Amino acid sequence: MTKKIFKSIMTVCTVVLILGLAFVMGILYRYFGKQISTELEKEAFYAAQGVESSGMEYLEKLDGKNSRITLIDQDGSVLYDSQAEASSMENHKDREEVKEAAETGKGKAVRMSETLSEKTIYYALRLEDGKILRVSSTQYSVLALVYQLIVPVLWILLLMIVLSGLFASRLSKKVVEPVNKLDLEHPEENEVYEEVAPLLSRMYKQNREIKNQIDTARRQQEEFSIITENMQEGLVVIDRYTMILSGNASVWKLFHVNGPKNGESVYVLNRSEEFQSIIDKALDGKHNEAVLKVDGSDIHVVANPVMREEQVEGAVLLLVNVTEKLEREKLRREFSANVSHELKTPLTSISGFAEIIQDGYVKEEDVRAFAGRIYKEAQRLITLVEDVIRISQLDEGEVPYEWTETDLYQTAKNVFGTLSEAAKKQDVHLYIEGDRVQLHTVPNILEEVLFNLCDNAIKYNKPGGSVCICLTENEESVCISVKDNGVGIPKEDQSRVFERFYRVDKSHSKEIGGTGLGLSIVKHGVSFLGGEVELESTPGQGTEITVSFPKV
Repeated sequence: MTKKIFKSIMTVCTVVLILGLAFVMGILYRYFGKQISTELEKEAFYAAQGVESSGMEYLEKLDGKNSRITLIDQDGSVLYDSQAEASSMENHKDREEVKEAAETGKGKAVRMSETLSEKTIYYALRLEDGKILRVSSTQYSVLALVYQLIVPVLWILLLMIVLSGLFASRLSKKVVEPVNKLDLEHPEENEVYEEVAPLLSRMYKQNREIKNQIDTARRQQEEFSIITENMQEGLVVIDRYTMILSGNASVWKLFHVNGPKNGESVYVLNRSEEFQSIIDKALDGKHNEAVLKVDGSDIHVVANPVMREEQVEGAVLLLVNVTEKLEREKLRREFSANVSHELKTPLTSISGFAEIIQDGYVKEEDVRAFAGRIYKEAQRLITLVEDVIRISQLDEGEVPYEWTETDLYQTAKNVFGTLSEAAKKQDVHLYIEGDRVQLHTVPNILEEVLFNLCDNAIKYNKPGGSVCICLTENEESVCISVKDNGVGIPKEDQSRVFERFYRVDKSHSKEIGGTGLGLSIVKHGVSFLGGEVELESTPGQGTEITVSFPKV
């Protein structure tokens, strides 16, 4: 802007300078022309007086350097000329100024020399004897005058241009300085030229609109970020070149990536062919989804193309960890199969015994034995159904009991009292170690957990073995350990014993009895009560299962 103002001022100054110089030259030229005419009239008058009083002698005494004096006879012949030989000059009778002077007593004429760029002014007076006295003087034209004064004129022009440049530079800076100091963030607070006020007013309104739009966009971005950052699902936005535009924290966790990868290719997350196929289809404008295996986890990927004017601009990927869901589905299928099998066994026995009795193949004295077999299988079936219902209740958290302060020593004593007959049959000794410990819990569930642990410890023990319940507590938690010196659990089976219907020795399962849901009920019951389960076992030496609960 400063340069533009400087150029404008310089242009105006130069034009004004040139026009002004031309104007002054024109005025001076006209002024000096009039001066010459006046001086010629005076000179002609004085010369006429001298000629009439002294004759030709007066003319010969004049030097004739300033003006040219010519004396012309009545017939037009030249009698005297101050700058030329009179005899060699042509007749002047037809000259304009001579003719006018002969008629009116005085005459004036101006003639221009194109070759010399000179203007000659003639003034003539008629003397008393009829002769004509003419005085002439030469005046240069404007161009000739400028040509003669070219050097000083150029110096003057140069000086004026330099001065104009300095003036223009200073003035342009001074003009622009208030504009450069404008506070565009707060245009309403500026005090500057009135001409700029409407612009500043519009800028102020526009700034407010932009600020409101930015605040709205920032607020929406923050809200979106808060939502996406707190999503369990991963969300990734990519452009048409597979570059990551944005992603939430869940994405980096799902793919085990350190930190955001915005600006990098989405393939840094996973380079499998299946993942590349998902991206390619999405960028081709097709919705698709698939489950990827990522470090042992199952990631469900849903890819949708982002369209603009029927052109694919990128894609949005939604990633969900479905590992637990798939495992639950697998467990549910296994559970359904196991329940069907476990139900089928006693039902088949009951149906078979009933059919034999119905067909009359059983002697009268054997009916009682067959009825006992049917009753035993029915009890087994009832126990199985009750255990399945109990696990379902624990899974859903719908156990209809209240939390109360419970004496763990008394609970352990009650469990041993219930199992004392079974322990006596197995020749297994029961012990309780520890003081009376109080725990805020659900007594029925805790008693069922201890019952199943002790029941298993008795079943899988050896004659003369023992089962001990140890009660301990510290500042943070309460621990209950059930320790036996029975057959133990092989290392390869220890991670699965809490699964539903899982048995370590399936060949002896019918002899030992039970539904295969005991330790699964333990796991779910302890989880419901907010505790944890730990197992330590050595084959041939025994097993110790510890459940710990935080103090409330």
